[in-house]
Amino acid sequence: MRKKQEFINALLLRKNETCIPFWELEFHKWNDFSKTKFIVGEDFVKLSANEKEKALYTNAEAMAEVSEKLGFSAVTIPGGYWELSPGHPAYLWLPNEYRYQQAKLIQELIGDDVMVIANSGGVMAIPDASEYVDFSMKMLMYPEEIDRIAAKIFENGCEQIRKFREVGIETFYTASDLADSHSPYFDMEQMERFIYPYLSRWAETIKNAGAYSIMHCDGNINPYMDHIASSGINGLQAIDPTAKMDLYSLQEAYSQKLCLCGNVDLGLLITGKPEQIYEEAKSMITKCKTLGSYVFGCSNAVQEEVPIENYLAIIQAYSEFSKIKID
Repeated sequence: MRKKQEFINALLLRKNETCIPFWELEFHKWNDFSKTKFIVGEDFVKLSANEKEKALYTNAEAMAEVSEKLGFSAVTIPGGYWELSPGHPAYLWLPNEYRYQQAKLIQELIGDDVMVIANSGGVMAIPDASEYVDFSMKMLMYPEEIDRIAAKIFENGCEQIRKFREVGIETFYTASDLADSHSPYFDMEQMERFIYPYLSRWAETIKNAGAYSIMHCDGNINPYMDHIASSGINGLQAIDPTAKMDLYSLQEAYSQKLCLCGNVDLGLLITGKPEQIYEEAKSMITKCKTLGSYVFGCSNAVQEEVPIENYLAIIQAYSEFSKIKID
């Protein structure tokens, strides 16, 4: 119960007296650390009905095993289908009809010890590249159409929250990128029309359901921070280092309103040396654990391409420095 409670304490802006929590938005390396085969995506779809049922159980076992081994305070179940590019699906997904069953199994297996998190969606984001121009034109010329899109996304998110709560999920996130690495996509008027009202309602819906809310957002969202911090969400994940988002200054400014989650640079994690990553993680942990509510992790999904020795450097730093000294 300790690790899960530490995660809850951070989201509720309560002081942890033992250890800072540890969570990855998405973890793609279950098979590198587990004796049990973890099967998702296209490999899962190819299985027979009986094999799929078995895979859901073994996936839950793998997540439990690795969570204990690496010290995770929370884990995210696989999301729904999405494509990295047309015809090329992402790795970590399950068909929607199996996501709830997977969530139920992992919740039953480790939900008393580790927080189980699901991506519910619910808040609009920057459109995909294939829709970017059309969406941008509509937002300028026919904003009422964007109103309908935002409302539909919110409704779908609420339905996801309801279904996942039925199987015991207690924390939800929405992956809602609002900016690129240079600047926000939505101007402030658009933010206040299309984003902020739904973010606030999404957070309120989750709170009323007895659960916790986290927004994932890449890019330079500095101009949005006051709005996000006052929206009612419990946590903000990413604090994108490639967009010059400063975790430390934001933690000092917003730690009374918002738990920040992240943000070891994923680019460094893929291309750097283990000793570089160890020092970055060490610095981040030792500084952030003194500044307010904080959940340690990487800035985005820990992808299959991450060298295992680099991720082990993060685990080493966390195990050595995550404990909080009691005066």
